[in-house]
Parts: sequence; structure tokens; C-alpha cells
Amino acid sequence: MHRLTVEEARQVAVRAQLLDADRPPGLLDVVDRLALLQLDPTAAVAPSADLVLWTRLGAAYDPADLRQALDVDRTLFEMHATVRPMADLRLFRARMERAPAYRQPREWLAANQSFAADVLARLRDDGPLLSKEIADTAVVPWASSGWTGNRNVTQMLEVLCGRGEVAISGRRGKQRLWDLAERVYPADVEVLPFDEAERERDRRRLRALGIARAKTDQSSVEANDVGEAGEPAVVDGVPGEWRVDPAHLDRPWTGRTAVLSPFDRLVHDRRRALELFGFEYTLEMYKPAAKRRWGYFALPVLHGDRLVGKVDAAADRKAGTFTVAAVHEDVPFTPDVADAVDAELAALAGWLGLELRR
Repeated sequence: MHRLTVEEARQVAVRAQLLDADRPPGLLDVVDRLALLQLDPTAAVAPSADLVLWTRLGAAYDPADLRQALDVDRTLFEMHATVRPMADLRLFRARMERAPAYRQPREWLAANQSFAADVLARLRDDGPLLSKEIADTAVVPWASSGWTGNRNVTQMLEVLCGRGEVAISGRRGKQRLWDLAERVYPADVEVLPFDEAERERDRRRLRALGIARAKTDQSSVEANDVGEAGEPAVVDGVPGEWRVDPAHLDRPWTGRTAVLSPFDRLVHDRRRALELFGFEYTLEMYKPAAKRRWGYFALPVLHGDRLVGKVDAAADRKAGTFTVAAVHEDVPFTPDVADAVDAELAALAGWLGLELRR
């Protein structure tokens, strides 16, 4: 049983997420270490995946590098709103063989076998295609009270992607291009047994998080818990038991300052962020403006091993400006912290190619 101070636990978490002073060498190294990049259409500052990569790589990162790795080199792949190393596809093949895992999509697919066959035939003949270029021949429409209701082609493509039958082959503008998976994925991907693949995914997740709960609140994109990966640990002043990756222990520590995407994995598990960092955060873009405390797309601020505030900022590419409306200090900034945050915001504006306005 490892016994960690809360400062040691925070440093493990920050180091695992490549947010200490020892920056990684390149894009593929970052995605391999983080296990995934979450995709989100919101780009109030920059697309989340690009912002996550910039915080790790700095000005050397070019968003074109991500598209090159996905669409040309095929060293990364996109699935279910995440980007992952192509080498990790083997960890999903057994899941794909069991998909869909949930009753509603499983029953919907069973009722729409002819529709699935039509989609696959259309891609086989003419792929890659946008979803809008594929005819909707659904026998039973997809039922949802949300935005996916009756979006039958998109939903079928997602289901078939989860089964490993189709894949995202690239983008046309911001829209996904779909093709048969055999034209996108390598032909010789190993299929690990299901339980072995799940354990390896837990290990990969813990390597990326550094410290996590064996079981905790679930996420729709990627689990926040890690099962029996790593070794048990307790953190002073924090109830309960954790799992820690021992590779992150007993290492030299030097921190830095970073402004993070709201979808950054350091803060994605809101419960862990509160327990280890004392950091309260809610993404407020879905709230009415009058009810927001920190802003539409507030960027968490990391300084050393502390999450110290949020930045309410937005990029206006037409106007050529990056406007910082407010910097919310969770704890009063010292002059050194204020200077470091200012420098990071200036660096972000420079990378965006926009004029910083305060």
C-alpha cells in the first residue's frame, strides 16, 4: 500500500498527463501516453484535441499534423468522438465482436438488417462518403428525445463503426468521411481475448491518469476508473483507496503553467479534480449566460501541481482577436503566478495567430 501526500498525488496526476516541465517530443508520443484525445465540436478557443496537444507540445504543434496522422499515415484512428493510437485498435476488436453492447442499439440493428446491408454496399461501391451521401432505407427509425432522433444514417454508421465494419477515413471540412473498415484499419490487427483487452485498457488508462479510483463515476466517452490496474494507494486527507501507477512514483518534479481545455483528462473526472486538487469545475456552455460563474468555455488554469483558476476567453477568427474577458482566481494569485498565467495566454494567442485582448 503506497501512502502519498496530496501534493505527491497531484504531481503523479500532472506528470502522467504530460503537464509537468518535461515536455514530450512529438504528437504520437502524446497520444500514446494519454491513450486518447477527446473530440468535441465546440471551438470557442480551439478544437479540444488541438488545445490538448498544444498544452503538451507548445508552439511546435500544428493541427495539420493531427490530420496527417489520422488521414494519411493511419498511425491514429478516430472512433466514437476520440482519437487513439492505431496500435490500440487491438484492444477494441473483442469489444467490436460483441457490439452493440446495449439493448436499444442491438434491437434497432436487428430490425434494420437490410438498412445495414444497404449502407455497407453503398460504401463498398462508392466510399468514402459523407453520411448525407448515403440513402436512409431504415425500416425502423432511431428513437431518441435528443438530437439523434430519426438521424438514421448517422446512427447506423456509429453502430457499424462500433462493430468494426465501417470506419472514419478522414474529413471533408468538419464532416466525417466514412468507408469500409477494411480500407482504413490494418489487415493484420491482433484480436486480444476480451478480458485481457479490458485489463490492458485499464492499465493504459492508469498510465495516462497516474492515480485513479478502481471504481468511480462513469463517463460517456471513456471510463474514469481503472479496475485492478497498478498498485493500491491512500492519499493523506482523502478518504478511500486509490490505484497508482508505480512508474510515476519517486521521480523528480518540476511544474509549469498551462491553460487547459475543459475536456482535458486532468480535469475530466470532476470528482477526482475536487478530491485531489480542491478544484470545482462545471462546463457552463449549456447554462444561460446569467447563470454562469466562470464563462461559456472557461479554461482551467494549472500552475505547478495546483489548479488555481479559470480563464473566460474566446477566439474570434474573423476579427483576429483572442479576448480574455476574465481570469477567475480560485486562490489569490501571487505576482509570479499572475505573470506565468499572462505569459501562457500570450503564448496561446500567438499559437492561434490572434491578437490578445484583455
